[in-house]
Amino acid sequence: MSVAPTPPTAGGLTSPARPEPAAQVARTLAALRENVGRAFLGKPEVVRLAVVALLADGHLLLEDVPGVGKTLLAKALARSLDGRFSRVQFTPDLLPGDLIGVTVYKEKAGQFEFQPGPLFAEVVLADEINRATPRTQSALLEAMSERQVTADGVTRPLGPPFLVVATQNPHEFEGTFPLPENQLDRFLLRVRPGYPDREAERAILTQHRAGEPSDGLKPVVSAADVVALQARARAVRVDAAIADYVLDVVAATRSHPDLALGASTRAALALYRAAQAHALTDGRDYTVPDDVKVLAEPVLAHRLISKGWAGGGPPDAGPVVREVLGKIKVPA
Repeated sequence: MSVAPTPPTAGGLTSPARPEPAAQVARTLAALRENVGRAFLGKPEVVRLAVVALLADGHLLLEDVPGVGKTLLAKALARSLDGRFSRVQFTPDLLPGDLIGVTVYKEKAGQFEFQPGPLFAEVVLADEINRATPRTQSALLEAMSERQVTADGVTRPLGPPFLVVATQNPHEFEGTFPLPENQLDRFLLRVRPGYPDREAERAILTQHRAGEPSDGLKPVVSAADVVALQARARAVRVDAAIADYVLDVVAATRSHPDLALGASTRAALALYRAAQAHALTDGRDYTVPDDVKVLAEPVLAHRLISKGWAGGGPPDAGPVVREVLGKIKVPA
């Protein structure tokens, strides 16, 4: 395995023609997770999933009630990277140009000039994404899928790296515009942070007396480090048995009686790549069945459509994914 040459960085990853030792990669990722965890307390597994999304070159949807640290997690991850960070508060009056940017006439120069929008950053936080109109939401589609935007007939690249972290409250539907299936499919992972335990919540009370915890974080990896780590993740070995396990899980969702729509081929590829990134966060250059089992629900559940409606919204497909995992034989 090898990565493209990049200069030495403060994060500790140099990228010569040969790959970095696995131990060095593991230390770098441990430092990244620890740095994020200094601000986002009590949820190391959620921090790990956020890092998995970054390594797999995907996007992250944080879905939960207000006040559980969704925005804090995104800011802590962004401040741990030595790159540009932008936050957009999604509202009904937000326009596509507010994300992409606009072309304005510069009178002194006598010419038009493109003013980049907040999408031109390494990490973009789309706060309360379901409060913007579908027209604005769709402006994210090309950016998230193609890593580029088109304005005035000119296509401009984004990143690398380029990570969109979006948040939404799944329990409040008044004044919102639910994300369509094709846009949900653009998110590699959907994560629900949940409430912290009592000890972590006590530490949070003390921590926040000094101000916003993420403000004091220093970068531990550079943008070049992230690109090199993403290349390492794509090179993680996946045995044929593990690939078949992924396909078995996906196929089972397509024939499940409680689902109106099963997982697509893109979903299978997302689970495959996420498993590679998860293995790398564990210091391994090979995947194991547990990588697939841990990630199946965060990768697949938001891509499935359950039959029936209850409680004002579509039923959560998470229980179906857990049921499928319980029935499929795990490869030795």
